[in-house]
Amino acid sequence: MRLAAAAAVAAALTGVLVTAVPAEAHTTLTSSDPAKGATVTSPAQIRLTFADPVRFTGVVVTDARGGHHESGKSQAVDNHVTEAVAGPLAAGAYTVGWRVVAPDGHPVTGEFGFTVKGGGGTASSAPASSSAPAAPASQPSAGSTKQGSSAGWWWIGLAILVVALAGGGLALVRRRS
Repeated sequence: MRLAAAAAVAAALTGVLVTAVPAEAHTTLTSSDPAKGATVTSPAQIRLTFADPVRFTGVVVTDARGGHHESGKSQAVDNHVTEAVAGPLAAGAYTVGWRVVAPDGHPVTGEFGFTVKGGGGTASSAPASSSAPAAPASQPSAGSTKQGSSAGWWWIGLAILVVALAGGGLALVRRRS
């Protein structure tokens, strides 16, 4: 009888834990200046706007050859992040990669491209500051946007917890029998 009760409790607990939905409070990029895929004259700064206030920000501006063009550390005020651009940009395709920490504590990353039209500066690259995040591994086309988060790790942790609880319940039942 005790075994059946313990099994029922374990099954109910497992059902609750497996069907629980994690809170998705990760922020998203709502707009940028320059906008993703835009063709613009050389901007003096990159401005990102998020759905929620963010902290611990990092922004990189890279050209098609991987050269960095950010100047100093990015600045965050509420849900706006700005990054100064190091000098005028030469005509060509550029990628903005960013990483912020959302209000729920999870890091959120993304990237988008824009194009600088004629006139700009020289093609030389400014060295990246040591506090900036690494450049994106791939260079997307000017119109693409990528965003990511660590929500998948939550599910892995939940699965480990369920297995541990089930194993502990079985051990307790066997000890009492």
